[in-house]
Amino acid sequence: MTMDGGHAEAGGSEEAAPRGGQGRFLGRRSFLLGSAATLGALGLGGCVTSDGAMLAEAAKVYGPMPDERFPIPAVDIRKVDPKYYRRTVRYETKEAPGTIVVDPRNYYVYRIEDDGSATRYGANVGRDGFLWSGDAYVGRKSEWATWTPPKEMIRRQPEAAKYARGMPGGLDNPLGARTLHLYQNGAYTLYTIYASSDPESIGSGITSGCVGLLSQDMIHLYARTPVKTKVVVLPA
Repeated sequence: MTMDGGHAEAGGSEEAAPRGGQGRFLGRRSFLLGSAATLGALGLGGCVTSDGAMLAEAAKVYGPMPDERFPIPAVDIRKVDPKYYRRTVRYETKEAPGTIVVDPRNYYVYRIEDDGSATRYGANVGRDGFLWSGDAYVGRKSEWATWTPPKEMIRRQPEAAKYARGMPGGLDNPLGARTLHLYQNGAYTLYTIYASSDPESIGSGITSGCVGLLSQDMIHLYARTPVKTKVVVLPA
């Protein structure tokens, strides 16, 4: 499988940058472009009595998480296409339960369950020129990881140089609350599955190969994913 190391650096991250108020931090999206519950009301068949019921359930799943080290605000679910809300779906596969399957063509991440189903999460994925496919595994896990822009990114975007020695974890850190670092043959690929606080990014190809889930979804997946978990990235 082809790997592109231009978007992250070992011990670092996905190529993105901090976001926040104007004049406070450079926007996460500008960096990206420049470089434990399922939805029970949806069920396996996606049965919902009304849009209101679906939105009410989504508001619960994507509500605030005040007990985190850095309290996470609620997702503005109006900015997320409902098809990307977390849900349980039928999923036929030969992969073992617990395997993570990334479907960049459709902007989904699946966590395979043991009953012919999967937990499905909406995702953002790599933009054109940064997509990749193949098998990897979770080599390590991080909570509120430090983000370090790679040298290649700093050359393209000199404004990132201020974080060359690393940006501590926090709400404005591009890696967010949780990160799964992907490895092959004992080596860090520089790719991650990370927590995004940008709801408008879900369903888009905007990263340099990393995969982002909404923070609430990433925390849900992270808690169920041990080190050594297999990750399959499907062709786009």
